[in-house]
Amino acid sequence: MVNFKGGIKAWKGHSVSGSATMGMALLKGNEHPAEIVLLSYRMEEAVRRFYASSAAATDDPDVSALLGQLADMETNHKDRLFDLYQSIEDAPLDRKNVDADSVATVMEGGVTADDLKAHERSALPATEDVLSMAMMLEAQAVDLYLRYADMRVALEAKKILCQLADEEKAHLHSLGALLEQKI
Repeated sequence: MVNFKGGIKAWKGHSVSGSATMGMALLKGNEHPAEIVLLSYRMEEAVRRFYASSAAATDDPDVSALLGQLADMETNHKDRLFDLYQSIEDAPLDRKNVDADSVATVMEGGVTADDLKAHERSALPATEDVLSMAMMLEAQAVDLYLRYADMRVALEAKKILCQLADEEKAHLHSLGALLEQKI
């Protein structure tokens, strides 16, 4: 069990405002499961790039190392998504081309890099702040994937979206455990 020292009342983490439809425009509801996996892959790449660029931008070696770990977590998630895509799609996919084409600024949870640019310099001075922001991104990803699953999509797509949400919950749990160690 993870103890967040004071629970939700003690939360001083970052928040990103947005409507309940944030990120929903990315899907129409008639996508093939492989399209949803590919979109998710691109969102994972966008957040990985955010973590990596933030790691390079900070002067704090601890924060840089933590951001590097977060970027690695996203790379591992991308690996799973790529394997999942290959298992449900007959056409082979060149991963280098997908990564090169992944210029989307929409990250997990439907948050854009621009949404976080104002926070990037001021909100990442300490390990606790980095973990709080990462937890916010992961929590929003859980929410977005579950909202996608509520759309009228094929049963196979619903299963994939719920699986992705569960994986984001695991990321969130790992971050919570790391936060507990650090504070």
